Amino acid sequence: MTFAANSAGGGIALVAVLAILVLAIVAHWKIFTKAGQHGWTSIIPILNLIVLLKIVKRPIWWIVLLLIPFVNIVVLIILLVDLAKAFGHGVGFALGLIFFSFIFALILAFGKSTYQLEPDPLF
Repeated sequence: MTFAANSAGGGIALVAVLAILVLAIVAHWKIFTKAGQHGWTSIIPILNLIVLLKIVKRPIWWIVLLLIPFVNIVVLIILLVDLAKAFGHGVGFALGLIFFSFIFALILAFGKSTYQLEPDPLF
């Protein structure tokens, strides 16, 4: 295989990864907006976790739990279940968010799901 062929394959992979990244950012922005928060907060590290905690009505000190290895996995699963509930979905949708996050985030963002909890403005 030539260098040109390797470069072309790498370029295609890079474009695919960037497209998925952009779609993920747009989906999270839309989810935050649906929940009554500013969409731009979804792209700021740490702040996006704080806002997510607000969206699912969990205390802000849970941010510390997200920094502890292995505990963070359990806490993230709880947050995804709470996120599904916050938008009126059940355990099946929560399992989708856990195992197929990208696809179910797009469904949550662009589907007919509405935020069921009382919005809690951050700013």
